[in-house]
Amino acid sequence: MKAGWTYKNLADLCTFFGDGDWIESKDQSSNGIRLIQTGNVGEGVFKDRGDKARYINEETFDRLRCTEIFEGDCLISRLPDPVGRSAILPDTGERMITAVDCTIVRFNHQLCLPEFFNYYSQSIEYINNISERCTGTTRNRISRSQLGNTPIPTPDVGEQRRIVTLLDEAFADIATAKANAEKNLQNARELFDNTLQSLVDCTSSGRTKHSMADVCDITSKLVDPRENQYLDLPHVGAGNIETKTSALVDVKTAREENLISGKFLFDESIVLYSKIRPYLMKVVRPDFNGLCSADIYPLAPKPGVITRDYLYYLLLAPAFTEYAIKGSARAGMPKVNREHLFAYQTALPQVQEQTRISENLDEIANETTRLESIYRQKLTALDDLKKSLLHQAFSGQI
Repeated sequence: MKAGWTYKNLADLCTFFGDGDWIESKDQSSNGIRLIQTGNVGEGVFKDRGDKARYINEETFDRLRCTEIFEGDCLISRLPDPVGRSAILPDTGERMITAVDCTIVRFNHQLCLPEFFNYYSQSIEYINNISERCTGTTRNRISRSQLGNTPIPTPDVGEQRRIVTLLDEAFADIATAKANAEKNLQNARELFDNTLQSLVDCTSSGRTKHSMADVCDITSKLVDPRENQYLDLPHVGAGNIETKTSALVDVKTAREENLISGKFLFDESIVLYSKIRPYLMKVVRPDFNGLCSADIYPLAPKPGVITRDYLYYLLLAPAFTEYAIKGSARAGMPKVNREHLFAYQTALPQVQEQTRISENLDEIANETTRLESIYRQKLTALDDLKKSLLHQAFSGQI
């Protein structure tokens, strides 16, 4: 810490430090005084979420003796994730109260600026301090007293204002860079999706209309994974497949998972398609033999009608995904049933043309993956830069 700086407990920096109100569902109404909740408190930012806003009426406000909150108040969530995150309340144009799991912090501006604390609440030092004070076995939380005893660095207000100005400028530049990287990431994915749709969903001459039943079968054998010949085969479920990318994660063998229920055998000729919502964009061309769960359709392309690669891209195409979603909206665990899957209609080019299209899409997919990796690395680097700037700011290095 920089020479001349001191630490003070958070509660000692405030003119008001207290929790919000206990508001039950029966107390809420469709309009009136807005109830700000932990979900509105982001990491240093206020999340308006107006479409999910909840309210109480004036009578309830008076009956429960609620504490009104105002623009400029700082709200701290005592629940994850993460515990202790804070946001400065903006002018929402409404009267407001907050929920009991939010602590209301009204700073004495001669001791601490809300903006200074808001930045500090995003620092590793603060996060670690809060973590050490949390309790709870299944869900971490911090008590108001422990939160109030959390030490906060308090240089003089002039120094606080200087640091806030520097961080405002730096974070604004970082936010612009992040927005550009996120837009580029979205554009890369949209380019692939649009190209995929245009190539697969074309109805030009030379294509013949087929149902999915005409082009593939579910012919996989149900086996007992406890038998010796299957114990060391990898097991794939919907949870092992990344949406859209088709990357496999955390795949284990039948032995490692200690599987006891029947699984479906597949080989390298099969396309694996997740039939359970919300995983309808999980499709894999496996390059190994293995077992799959009942939440996966192992689809065998019919030779001479469709290639495996073209079937893979057909299942990834936005048009098929929209069709699958519409047919899977049922109670319980929504899924694409066999009849709906096989009823899907598509116009197929000749097999030679399917091969050319699939090779083209492979190239575009590889380039998209490369670009996405670059943009994700940039986003990670920008997050790391924010952490570094916060560390420097609150250790007196800037």
